[in-house]
Amino acid sequence: MTADSILRGFGNHFASEAVQGALPLRGNSPQKSPFGLYAEQLSGSSFVAPRHENFRSWLYRIRPAAVHGKFHPVESGRLFTGSLGDTSLSPNQMRWNPLPLPRPSTDFLHGIFTMAVNGSPLDQKGCAVHLYAINESMANSFLVGNDGDFLFIPEQGSIELATEFGVLRVAPKEIAVIPRGIRFQVKVKGPCRGYLCENYGAPFRLPPLGVIGANGLANPNDFVSPAAAYEDREGRFELFCKVGGRLWRASLEHSPFDVVAWRGNYVPYKYDLSLFNAIGTVSFDHPDPSIFTVLTSPSETPGVANVDFVIFPPRWMVAENTFRPPYFHRNVMSEWMGLIHGVYDAKATGFLPGGSSLHNCLSGHGPDAATFEAASNAALAPHYVADTLAFMVESRYAFHTTPFAENGGLLQDDYQDCWRSLKKHFDVNKGMGRP
Repeated sequence: MTADSILRGFGNHFASEAVQGALPLRGNSPQKSPFGLYAEQLSGSSFVAPRHENFRSWLYRIRPAAVHGKFHPVESGRLFTGSLGDTSLSPNQMRWNPLPLPRPSTDFLHGIFTMAVNGSPLDQKGCAVHLYAINESMANSFLVGNDGDFLFIPEQGSIELATEFGVLRVAPKEIAVIPRGIRFQVKVKGPCRGYLCENYGAPFRLPPLGVIGANGLANPNDFVSPAAAYEDREGRFELFCKVGGRLWRASLEHSPFDVVAWRGNYVPYKYDLSLFNAIGTVSFDHPDPSIFTVLTSPSETPGVANVDFVIFPPRWMVAENTFRPPYFHRNVMSEWMGLIHGVYDAKATGFLPGGSSLHNCLSGHGPDAATFEAASNAALAPHYVADTLAFMVESRYAFHTTPFAENGGLLQDDYQDCWRSLKKHFDVNKGMGRP
């Protein structure tokens, strides 16, 4: 079952039922639903949003989502819940080592670490970037993010995302999105580590292809949503809710995964990054990194993204007379990068799988000295970049780093040294010869 309606916004609906006949034959909210189920609509947009941006699903469940105890605020650990005034905005280039693998008995609620934030969940703009390191499944606790969509980017170890709609199994080199307002659990078998982008703005969608045409980048048919699966469990459970940057907890006497059937276009989904069809130059010059955009959250300004999720996958390099690694640049957009696998082609050392870097608005950055010298003198034969998978979370808003990002022991104080040994090559006596 694909999730292309979420990404393309054509208004198409998908349906799944764990018990045959649980979906009503006519209408979405009959006087009495099949099997004594409750009909409940989950709206991811306003009721009167344009058809191509109207997101909603009908859930047919054992109990409505309204059935739970009163919420109370709780301590959120290293999940940042402060204001931007409690963070730092720096012009420095910054890079971090990976999180260490977790101590025993660390589930997702206790193994998430907020690194950077921008915008505001209350204003529904911007995003947050988190890291996670976990080794235990969430058992009788559940989480719902009312502030924004959760984009999971596993780096080490597969995770299972159990949701109201069913289960998504997500391995490294895959991603998954849990839209805001959907309850879920993270389950694991062994140590797992990865990244999480929390998007406060418009829902993720596929970028427009423009002059690329019908084919290229991510194909909507490759996005997968879960099949309906339900739990009819009673007992003592806890529901955690992230809203307004704070974490709250309420008691439950039943599992919230009691949706027997659903239909609509507001659903969780996953995507295999190896299916991304990279587009690049076959003549000269280096294409802008925007050509590698998988998902985008647009802002109110056309062409300026609230958040872009961009990958740098294995690909052929064939450009003539061109410096092939990412070029030196300063960008009005702010760039958070992570490495899922292998080696990033702009850095010879120091950028490790599970690590991160931040180049905020108009902060100069580019290849390190070793990469620059090697690429400047390389023979420009066709070359396949095989051992790599990096990603970038790019935003129109500058990232503020959290106290943990600055003082948690992961920050590399010597990151700027990777450019310090860049040599002066200018020599006016070499004349005006042009390649």
